[in-house]
Amino acid sequence: MKPIRLCIAILATTFALSAGAAPDNAVVKMSNGVLATTSGMTVYTFDKDVANSGKSACTGGCLAAWPAVTPGDAKVAEPYSVITREDGTKQLAYKGKPLYTYASDTKPGERKGDKFKDVWHVVAD
Repeated sequence: MKPIRLCIAILATTFALSAGAAPDNAVVKMSNGVLATTSGMTVYTFDKDVANSGKSACTGGCLAAWPAVTPGDAKVAEPYSVITREDGTKQLAYKGKPLYTYASDTKPGERKGDKFKDVWHVVAD
């Protein structure tokens, strides 16, 4: 490997570790300063969710507008965790807070849900 490529690889690895490493087989990643799904959709937290409670306060119509981020087959490690929703499905959490996308974000990188009703927030680094 050429020296410049090695330096870039080291810097990229250092940045990824300092930003909080995503789960193995990641379903989320830091993108443009915010957490996003691997397809680029912005990820949000909900103020009504209590960190580390293992529960989501977003159900029914709320969940239709704010779909849960599911962990898939990701191997999850701190600061990520997985909660089990009341319906038995799994949801990815960051620092104990369940993660969601916003149905009105139709393109990768959109952040229409940030500060929605002052209770929805992007997950920023």
